[in-house]
Amino acid sequence: MEQGTPRNRSGESAVDRVVAAFQEKIVSGDLANGSSFPAERSIVDSMGVSRPVAREAIKILAGRGLLEIMPRHRPIVRSPDAESIIGALSGLVGHLIGRSGGTRQIFEIRIFVEAGLARQAATSATRDDITRLRTALEANGQATADSAKFYATDQEFHAALYSISGNPIFPAIHQAFNDWLAPKWDMMPRLPDRNLKNYKAHKAIVEAILDRDPDKAEAALRTHLDDAWQQVSNVFADI
Repeated sequence: MEQGTPRNRSGESAVDRVVAAFQEKIVSGDLANGSSFPAERSIVDSMGVSRPVAREAIKILAGRGLLEIMPRHRPIVRSPDAESIIGALSGLVGHLIGRSGGTRQIFEIRIFVEAGLARQAATSATRDDITRLRTALEANGQATADSAKFYATDQEFHAALYSISGNPIFPAIHQAFNDWLAPKWDMMPRLPDRNLKNYKAHKAIVEAILDRDPDKAEAALRTHLDDAWQQVSNVFADI
């Protein structure tokens, strides 16, 4: 933001005013998803601001996932969805994970979310949800000898759990957890016996869901992720 950017009586800067105006246009649909965003000159003329203010506002809107910046082209409007909203947090989360204890804090949020999802699955999973969980579990069990494939099927199993609520925000959160934790998880040594242990933990979660026992499902989920954390913390000292 420019030094000394003037503010109105409410304390709102010129950049804030431009961001708020165009964010409203994008969210309301006045600027359609996939359309070209107004050129800097158009923003300058219509909003009565300087070109640096217009440029900073565009940068902020892009950081919020509302614009896609393309080299040598005008920005493209992106209507907000779960993926873009959560994606906008990635930079901040990256800084958190870089600090001592940051990865643990993110993992604690994951445990909290998945514990709730396991409880919900035990009470509301449909026949289709159960089929999806069983299919993911079977693929996971067949991959224990292949660590790369096991890791992929592990993610798919948890993705099936996140999908049961029918709320599109949860799958986006699952993908975010994968992206945020991947730098450490990708460096984990993976052995068939450890894969088998994790598969058995997944199986226990599914069995509790099939029993329609939310307490048992949450306990199985927490045991699994607590053990997974122990595996990680044994490898990395400062997380």
